[in-house]
Amino acid sequence: MDFEPWWLIFVPLLFALGWLAARFDIRQMLSENRVLPDSYFRGLNFLLNEEPDRAIDAFVEVAKLDPETTELHFALGSLFRRRGEMERAIRVHQSLLNRADLPVEEREHAQHELAQDFLKAGMLDRAEAGFKQLRDTRYSLQALRSLIRIYESEHDWPRAIDAVKTLRGLVDEPVPQLVHYHCEMAQQAMALQPPNLDAAQAALDAADHAASIVTEASSPSKGSLVRIAMLRARLAALEGDAKRERLHLESILTDEPEYSGLVAEALLNSYQANHDAASALDLLQKQYDQFPSLDLFNVVFRELRAQRGAAPAWAFARSALRHHPSLLGLDRLLEAELAAPGGDGEVSPVPGADLSLLRSLIHKHTQRLDRYACRSCGFQARRYYWQCPGCNAWETYAPRRLEELE
Repeated sequence: MDFEPWWLIFVPLLFALGWLAARFDIRQMLSENRVLPDSYFRGLNFLLNEEPDRAIDAFVEVAKLDPETTELHFALGSLFRRRGEMERAIRVHQSLLNRADLPVEEREHAQHELAQDFLKAGMLDRAEAGFKQLRDTRYSLQALRSLIRIYESEHDWPRAIDAVKTLRGLVDEPVPQLVHYHCEMAQQAMALQPPNLDAAQAALDAADHAASIVTEASSPSKGSLVRIAMLRARLAALEGDAKRERLHLESILTDEPEYSGLVAEALLNSYQANHDAASALDLLQKQYDQFPSLDLFNVVFRELRAQRGAAPAWAFARSALRHHPSLLGLDRLLEAELAAPGGDGEVSPVPGADLSLLRSLIHKHTQRLDRYACRSCGFQARRYYWQCPGCNAWETYAPRRLEELE
């Protein structure tokens, strides 16, 4: 290959162009860095140091200097919402939506953030409208799950069920709380005056179907099956079928004995209505011997006191508390003893005992133990809930009092 003299000019020219390009890139980077104000970097530093209040102040200053910075506005809105400053969060996201030049993806993002602001602020109507606008967008699944939460909080069970069906059409995953939605509808139907027994039966059949779907996908939920059995027992009682009522309640004693305390009173009442309280007492006493619990203890002691007198009841109580020491159990039996005819604390199976004084002293120490506790958020309540009032999670309450869990 022949050497061409003009190559001597071409090679230095290439080096010169490369040098100029490098200089241009460096200058551009420096100029872009100069455009970002110092407050932007201060805000990032505050965030890294977990100082959100000071970070917000720094970012607000940047936003004033450059109102076109959408990512910064999203960051500000999230920080405001995290701090509970819902008005400021809503204002930030609404200002983004008001921009005519906002790209479609960022507009959808702003709509989703605004709907979340409304939800956290308790403005459920506006949150619902916002999430509905996100159908057929990349936020459709998140919006649908948020709509289900809204319908739950409003106790709008038919719409919650429809939303879950829509969700299952988009993703193939079980939704365990669907069983409870149908149970809630059955409970509402039975609470009407007069009760709508056909609607309750249909809702419980739907609950069974939903439970079978969950069972196929994963392990069955004990709580939901117990709740269905309890509601079927109540429905049977409303229909006047005492035998079927007892069968449903007794199935819980056999299949899910840890829930015995929740159904002991209803089972006793069913037997009493059939003038067979003695059989109920024998059944519950045997259940307590195998699966002791405070709620079951209370029912057995009280019924022993009523059917067989103070001495057998206190003998049962002494034996039970010896094997399962419990201040709450002692408080319960003293309460039952004082509430019994002649239970004024002066006459007692324990010679010389002032039961009213003893119970008042114990009761002060047991009030905080006489509660059910949510395993998710720790919310405590005197009654048993299928859905925690604190965190709205389903089946997070253990069917035992707090003292039994400690």
